[in-house]
Amino acid sequence: MTQTSPATDEHDPDQHPQPSPRARELVRGAYDTHVHVAPDVMRRRIDDLDLARRFADVGMAGFVLKSHYVPTAERAAVVRKAVPGTDALGAVTLNGSVGGLNPVAVEIAGRQGAQIVWFPTVDSANQRRSRAAAPPGATPPMWAQVQDDLAAKGVVSPPVEVVDADGRVLPAVREVLTVMADHDLVLATGHLSGPEIVAVVDAAAETGVQRIVVTHPEFTSQQLPADVQRHLAGRGALLERCFTTPHTGKVSWDLLFEHVRAVGPEHSLLSSDLGQPFNPPVEDGLALMADAFLAAGFSEDEVVTMAVTNSRRIGAPSSAGDGAVGSP
Repeated sequence: MTQTSPATDEHDPDQHPQPSPRARELVRGAYDTHVHVAPDVMRRRIDDLDLARRFADVGMAGFVLKSHYVPTAERAAVVRKAVPGTDALGAVTLNGSVGGLNPVAVEIAGRQGAQIVWFPTVDSANQRRSRAAAPPGATPPMWAQVQDDLAAKGVVSPPVEVVDADGRVLPAVREVLTVMADHDLVLATGHLSGPEIVAVVDAAAETGVQRIVVTHPEFTSQQLPADVQRHLAGRGALLERCFTTPHTGKVSWDLLFEHVRAVGPEHSLLSSDLGQPFNPPVEDGLALMADAFLAAGFSEDEVVTMAVTNSRRIGAPSSAGDGAVGSP
């Protein structure tokens, strides 16, 4: 019987780069809006309670718990109560384990105080087609092994489609977006393709969704060019720059910097996507990104905009969401 995988907490500072004090100070008060920690169905570096304590230690405001498989609003509520002062926020990802584009799952998540709805990731039709054909030497995502294990057991849901043959969003997409707008939930685009992202973001803006994040547009299954990113920014979306994407070799840091310059730091959001046992500690992610951007010539104000100001547009005080109808 498969059980929930524990956190390993392999916190060895000698194995990973260390953020500078300057970078630590610049990201103080930020939310990390994309972390993968225990409890989960795969091995993680740290659990959510210990991460909350570490965020408090380094002066960061909080984090959004992302799981590809289970809603996390309940866990976030537990963390907030157990570790006062760190704002853990819940989410739901519309993969097969919650029924795909399921407005009921979104409604319940909203009533529980969830903050973000990720559109399909590992079960998106695009991800199924691409299987993240990463460059040689790139570290494969941990979920790929989980997907292979499920397939070997014959436990495979159909791919989650979001558009029809003509590229128009399906009615189920609009149903989900309507629920999201009602609860003021954040849309994150998941592992959709470029054309799918544009279609969903356009539909979200038309439906009244106020906060939109384009999930790691440099990732191997997205690879959005700068002109598409500029269009999405014009629709009010923030472009998420994840630490793990260049850190694990899926894209060069130079290309990431090029895209930020082309779209504008004011339209970019820094997050870590950390939690894997082989990667740096989660609480170091944003500060390490700050050091990288500073070294590339970005100003301190630009770093603060991407790491703190924009992350606080996504993260918000969550006390109103505990058990309430509607999100904060």
